[in-house]
Amino acid sequence: MKWIGKAFVFSCAFLSCALFSAVHADAAPQDSVKIQVNDKLVDFPEAKPVVDASSQLQVPFRPLMENLGYQVDWAMDGKEVKVSMKKGDKTLSLKTGDSFVVLDGKKVNTSSMIGMAQGSVYIPLRFVSETLGNLVQWDQDNQLAIVGDDGKYHAPAWYKPKTNAMLDFAKGYLGTRYVWGGETPGGFDCSGFVRFVFAQTRGIDLPRTSTEIFYTVGTAVAVPQPGDLVYFDKSGPAHIGIYLGNGQFISATSSHGVRIDSIYSSYWSSRYIGAKSI
Repeated sequence: MKWIGKAFVFSCAFLSCALFSAVHADAAPQDSVKIQVNDKLVDFPEAKPVVDASSQLQVPFRPLMENLGYQVDWAMDGKEVKVSMKKGDKTLSLKTGDSFVVLDGKKVNTSSMIGMAQGSVYIPLRFVSETLGNLVQWDQDNQLAIVGDDGKYHAPAWYKPKTNAMLDFAKGYLGTRYVWGGETPGGFDCSGFVRFVFAQTRGIDLPRTSTEIFYTVGTAVAVPQPGDLVYFDKSGPAHIGIYLGNGQFISATSSHGVRIDSIYSSYWSSRYIGAKSI
């Protein structure tokens, strides 16, 4: 194991266990691990990298391989998908359902069965180091895997944002009691709490109710980021909170006052409407 700045460089054996165990422990369902090839982040426009039940980082195959310079073609083979790739004089083929690939005409076993999810073929990232021989660094701080296709070490092309001062300010009011119509530290309702935090930290005067905020302020986002507003209720945007990251949000609830909850809990997930960025 070698230390490069804030990134570790792992041997294949260590990469297959400790690296992916760390990813599994820290990654959240909505905050996907990022992949970098040389100095460029890989864009995954559809399916995202995920951690499987064996704590291995599984990556959508096509975006990764195209960023590694391969020409990629695919065809249906019965119910399975067959993929063939070429880069210079190097050839590579694989098929979903198999536990091997064919590299330059030779069969090479993979660490797990090749499968599909969200319409994309997935492979374990360790395949890149063990089969293709690429250097792979893991940046724990930024949850970023860096593939050195040129054989060189690379600094992160993306850094995880520092702790948001607005979020720290909001957390300072944890436990504050719930008061209908309240918008002061003496007591908050959900929209009153959000209005107070945004006014004090960002100088933004939001509308009074969660419904007004939802329909008049911000831009809808598919995946919330820390500081975005999240909305809940089956009949309309009746409850509002501030997203903290890692699936958590803070809001003033009628039952417990200002508290942190998970949008993935059985209660809130069934009521989640969406998120907006301001």
